[in-house]
Formats: sequence, C-alpha cells, structure tokens
Amino acid sequence: MPLHHFEELEVWKRSSRLAVSILELVDATKLYALRDQMARCCISVPSNIAEGAERESDKEFRRFLAIAKGSAGELRTQLYIGIRAGVFDVEKATPLIQETKEIGSMIESLRKKIHGPGIVNKLLSIFF
Repeated sequence: MPLHHFEELEVWKRSSRLAVSILELVDATKLYALRDQMARCCISVPSNIAEGAERESDKEFRRFLAIAKGSAGELRTQLYIGIRAGVFDVEKATPLIQETKEIGSMIESLRKKIHGPGIVNKLLSIFF
C-alpha cells in the first residue's frame, strides 16, 4: 500500500501542469533533439514524484523526489538554452523558468518533510 497519494500533492499537480505547458511550447520546435529532451524532462518530474510516492518506503520516495528535482533543473537549463538560441520567446519561457524554480523548491521541502518524521519514527520504534 502506498505511503502517499501523489494525486493530492500540490507539487505533483503543478509539475503535471508544467509538463503540459512545456509540451505545448516545444510542439512546433524544429530542433528535434531539444524538443525530445525537454519532453522527456517535463514528463519525468511528475512521473518520478508519482513513482516515489507509490514506493513502499520514505527512503525510496526521497530518492525519486531527488530525481524529479534534478529533472526540473535540467528542464530549466533547456529553457535558458532555448531562449538564448532564439528558439523560445522570452515572454513565454520566463514564467516556465520561474515555475521550475518553484517546483524544485517544493520538491526539496517535501524531501525534508519526509526525511524528518521518518527518521524520528524509526528511532522511536527502536528505543520504545
């Protein structure tokens, strides 16, 4: 039984919406390598949050959250590159960059939240 219901996590909801926005942004891009990589990254963020939440331990969940955070950073880098290469309009891409930053922060906060109680509960179960 999963420890968390990922559909209820705001970070999963926001990263899913971001994925749709990114897919819309890159749809007409002629740079196929960039389009493919960005599609993979944007899908990776909510997918790893979901997969981690469905795992049987907090440790596994934290690991998949770390992967999701890395994908958000990779996606942000690709947005910067796309802007500098003239592939993406600055006005369309800048809010997406901000969203990747906020999602990365949300993921890190969730990782810390999961880390704390999990360790405390394990220590308490050892001693009591």
